[in-house]
Amino acid sequence: MAETLETRGHDPLEEIAMLALEFGRLLMEAGASARHVDEIAFQVATGLGADRMDLRVGYASLAITIGIGADGISRMRKVGPLGVNQSLYRALGDAAARIERERLTVAEARSELENLVRTSAHHPDWVVALAVGVACGAFGRLLGVDWGGVGPIFAAAAIGQMVRRRLALHGVNAFISTTVVAFLASTLCGLGARWAGSQTVATDMTAAVLLLVPGVPALNAQSDILEGRPTLGSARAVWVAFMLVFITAGMRLAQGLLGDGH
Repeated sequence: MAETLETRGHDPLEEIAMLALEFGRLLMEAGASARHVDEIAFQVATGLGADRMDLRVGYASLAITIGIGADGISRMRKVGPLGVNQSLYRALGDAAARIERERLTVAEARSELENLVRTSAHHPDWVVALAVGVACGAFGRLLGVDWGGVGPIFAAAAIGQMVRRRLALHGVNAFISTTVVAFLASTLCGLGARWAGSQTVATDMTAAVLLLVPGVPALNAQSDILEGRPTLGSARAVWVAFMLVFITAGMRLAQGLLGDGH
């Protein structure tokens, strides 16, 4: 009777493939580039006993093929909305390195992954909002706004971030959310800047929506294209371009309302 994978001391290929895909999915949703998703999934698959692994990274899905000896299996998995979570990203990389180094079983690796996701640190929403307000105010100064505009930028950006978070938790479409937050932040900032006597109201309103600029996706789009993944890179670039269009739409609506359009 031919030996099975289990009798040779390996975990089933199905379990290895699905766990590697789970790592890949979480990495994509945390803002990882395709190269890092590929590298970390490879660490997981080989650490669990696979001899080889091929991963196709798409914008909304992942497809993996792994093999042990003459046996092989291919599986796919859907990827959710892409965001940015650097602490989870780093933790996933550390966990994959440990799986590869210590040759954990699938059960041990899955337990570690579940614990990692459950205990992954998240800053309170109010801390994030304050940080966003400070960042936008600082960028405003770099863009040349006067001191009268810094306070309104800070307040409008912080409120915009809180609203953005609430909309995300309720599953609102990212483009609609972007337009709403851009309009709200620009309007609040414009009103506050006028009240504070700022002479740079138009620039103040622009600085208040910088929290919406998709910096990480834009960098990933560039990296993916330069690293030989033009399809994924182009998809990310199109998403970035549409985000900028909706940011601009929200700002223009606010400028039209306040009479500050040019």
